[in-house]
Amino acid sequence: MAPHLLLLLRILFFLTGVSDAQSVSTVSHVSVKQGGSITIPCLYDLRYRNNVKYWCRGYYWFGCSTVVRTDHPKTSGKTSVSDDINQRVFTVTMTSLSPSDSDYYWCIVERKKEADDGVRLQISVTPGTPELYVDQQELTGVVGGSVTVLCYYSSQRSSGRWCRMGGSCVAVGHSRALDGTFVKLVQDQSRTTNGYVLMVTMSGLMMENTGWYWCEKGNLQMPVHITVNQPTTTQSTITISPSVTNRDNVETTENTDEKHQSWLEFLFIPLSLLVVLIAVTLVTFKMLRKHKDKKAKDQPPNTTVQSADSEQNITYSTMSHTRGSTQQDPLPDDAVTYSTVVTKNKVQPNIPLPDDAVTYSTVVTKNKTQPNAAEPDDVVYSTVAQHQR
Repeated sequence: MAPHLLLLLRILFFLTGVSDAQSVSTVSHVSVKQGGSITIPCLYDLRYRNNVKYWCRGYYWFGCSTVVRTDHPKTSGKTSVSDDINQRVFTVTMTSLSPSDSDYYWCIVERKKEADDGVRLQISVTPGTPELYVDQQELTGVVGGSVTVLCYYSSQRSSGRWCRMGGSCVAVGHSRALDGTFVKLVQDQSRTTNGYVLMVTMSGLMMENTGWYWCEKGNLQMPVHITVNQPTTTQSTITISPSVTNRDNVETTENTDEKHQSWLEFLFIPLSLLVVLIAVTLVTFKMLRKHKDKKAKDQPPNTTVQSADSEQNITYSTMSHTRGSTQQDPLPDDAVTYSTVVTKNKVQPNIPLPDDAVTYSTVVTKNKTQPNAAEPDDVVYSTVAQHQR
């Protein structure tokens, strides 16, 4: 633009009451696809927190038409406005854009006792792919984590930058701290289906990093809002980024692998304990069985030897004879000897002895001719013992 025209514009700003001071700032030029939407942040000075802000359309401020205001109306057609006095930013959102919406617009702060303050920007709506765009204008990260922004552009004629609204910028090829957070820019030299890619990674996030940023390529900017939250107990450091070609599939596969690995780690300990328990049980059972078999093998056959003189197998037999005189005469050959023997088992008296048991008995014979001549002291006790053949 010619120097004399710039001077004329400055004079017009002064005469119409709009200051060119940087009390209000925004992006200078954005490119939007037809049918899409765009959110424009307008950063203002702290002293304007309680002022009314408005969005105006037109090349010149004194000839622009007000579209929406933070007091009324906040919504008009496809355009709406909201004011965040804590972040000192009022944002304007335009949806369902068409080529007819391509124009110059103004972010303006209304001042009652002095001239209004504002800044101008340009919005270009194109039927094809925008010259610079992002998949998402709103991204979220956690304290200590990182966030990645992918900015797509159609031409490599100029280098890219990443800037914080109202702050400083980091250019491609440089990695440094931006507001206490490490920023790294990588510009892909190969063209993808979405165009070339400028990848911005912010790591070591802090709560103070919440705010508006923009990708810059040539004279175009694309605003991006990043929200940093405190991590929860179940939330670890994460990286959030829009998807590149095949990026969704890669992230999905990585997440699936992590879940499988977590399940395997969770099941490994109980399964290992179960295997050890089964092995110990089998070894113990085998040792007990081996010991039992050895004991049975070493034991001698079960033989029962019964003492001939066992008291339980003693049979008492009572016998008597009659003597005619002190000196007993020998009996003739035809003398008859009577002996009654009853065998009993003291332990089991009702069980008869086996047939092959031999009974030995000492017997005193009686005289057949004098059977009744026995004296009372002529009782003889004989001991009978059974012997097993």
